[in-house]
Order: sequence, then structure tokens, then C-alpha cells
Amino acid sequence: MRKPCLFYTNILGMTVEHAEHIEREDVHAVFLAGGGLRIELLEPTSQSSAVFRYIQKKGEGIHHIALETKEINGQLDRLSASKVRLIDKRAKKGAYNSQIAFIHPEAANGVLFELCQHT
Repeated sequence: MRKPCLFYTNILGMTVEHAEHIEREDVHAVFLAGGGLRIELLEPTSQSSAVFRYIQKKGEGIHHIALETKEINGQLDRLSASKVRLIDKRAKKGAYNSQIAFIHPEAANGVLFELCQHT
């Protein structure tokens, strides 16, 4: 992750906001901020990581787009009632002390969306 992170900090001028190891997902996450945006870089820490398998299959690049929400479980209920295919029916603990849930890529023309609620 060091080389891509340097691109974002040295070339794009973003700052590292937070970094943590997410053991249950087998990834290391770095959050960068700049220009009104927050970007999360993920690096798999084992070959059993879903991120590792994704990179092996599709290569490096954008994995998903995260959308911030204030009522994540309410959003999940609304999406479910609208028959939107979800990966997560309820929010789970995510990085940076957040609650997260994923919308299945088949519901969004192949794009994986993550809903995030920060505390």
C-alpha cells in the first residue's frame, strides 16, 4: 500500500486521516482526505481476504463506492422494501468506528456500493 498511498499524498496532496487493520476482513485500510473527498485504500493482509480474491480476479483499481448516510438500517429497510438486492440486510461494524452495509453489484449495473454511517 505504501506506493499507492504516496501517489495520493505526494502527488495529489491528500493527507492520511486514519489507518487501521481490520482483522475480520483481512485488510489494512488507510483513509485519505483532500479536496472535500475521503478515499479509503485497502490492502489485503492474507490470501483468504475477499479483497485479495477481487484483485486476483479483476486487478487493482476501484473496488467500491461508499455513500454516507445518517440512518443506515432505515436505508437498508427502504432498499429491501424496494426489492433492491443487498449483500448485508443489517449494518455491521466497519473501519473508522462506522457501521457499514453493501448493496449487491447486480442491483447497480455491476457497481458495488457501500452504505456508511459514522458515529
